[in-house]
Amino acid sequence: MKHFNDLKLSGIWKKLQENQRLNFEDGLTIYNSHDLIGIGFLADFVRQKIHGKKAYYVINRHVNYTNVCINRCRFCAFARDEGQEGAYTLSVNDIRKMLSQSSQQIREVHMVGGLNPSLSFDYYLEVLKSIREILPNAAIKAFTAVEIDYLSRISGLSLEETFETLKAAGLDMLPGGGAEVMSERVRHRLFPRKIGQNRWLEVIEMAHRFGITTNATMLYGHIETIEERVDHLLKLRQLQDKTGGCSAFIPLAFHSKNTQLSNLPSTTGFDDLKNIAAARLLLDNFPHIKAYWIMIGEKLAQVALSFGADDLDGTILEEKITHMAGATSAKGLTRGQIEHLITAAGFAPVQRDAFYEPVDRVEVYHERA
Repeated sequence: MKHFNDLKLSGIWKKLQENQRLNFEDGLTIYNSHDLIGIGFLADFVRQKIHGKKAYYVINRHVNYTNVCINRCRFCAFARDEGQEGAYTLSVNDIRKMLSQSSQQIREVHMVGGLNPSLSFDYYLEVLKSIREILPNAAIKAFTAVEIDYLSRISGLSLEETFETLKAAGLDMLPGGGAEVMSERVRHRLFPRKIGQNRWLEVIEMAHRFGITTNATMLYGHIETIEERVDHLLKLRQLQDKTGGCSAFIPLAFHSKNTQLSNLPSTTGFDDLKNIAAARLLLDNFPHIKAYWIMIGEKLAQVALSFGADDLDGTILEEKITHMAGATSAKGLTRGQIEHLITAAGFAPVQRDAFYEPVDRVEVYHERA
């Protein structure tokens, strides 16, 4: 019998042993508890049932094609106005040149950017086609639901037609960001120009209908409440019950430097680990939980493998968004560095593709598709 310092966790342990689904009150119990080791035990119990000692990573690279954005969310250090110092937009040729220098071992291109009114819909299609041409072995994971909604508006296409067109140009997957925390209170205070939760859920559900896998995220550590965190996770779980189209959940630790919320402190390691564990416990229908080392640092991401996470994301190469908000993690890791983090923590590294297929067991992605 497991003994917890916080006896309230015993009820959750009993539910897990009986394969009962946790509810909103259980989520509050987890977030209100200071028994981090007990919470970690619970999350690791679930993680080991699903994945054993496997820990996944992917050889990928990020492309942040522009930081010009009309939304100007208060929590963002990345966005700029057109003509403002530090504003940039990569041309299609810039992206082609960047990717031409990339290894053909890359299995995933992760691409997001701002809502730049100077870019036409054709720009996005050309970028997708260029990535497909230059890196045919890589899946293209691009555009948050916010960007998809924007592309639908500037193209004059319905949401269905937008997905049809983007998929034909090479889009394989969505990264899942943009909802931040599904709370209208938080949205009105921090990102009032961004689409609301209902539209975000509609876009993601439509992606799943088109056979486009997505991730899902939650930005935590700003002005959200514990209740809003739990509500966000349960809304994602409800969506996954309906569609089954989410492959991974990524808790995103808020970084306040250079934002309009720079007075807020950084998240603590305690909170970072608790969010990962809470996600693993509440999101029982999500196959994977990521410890995004860019956000929480390499060392804590390594520890997170024992707190419910089973994936360290990937090599990344030249991440900009979080580093502009003060992240002190590396801007990229080598395959050897990631595997060392995993093995040193007592886990077995599994190099995967964007869809969690081990790369040594699959053919080139587009031959398989």
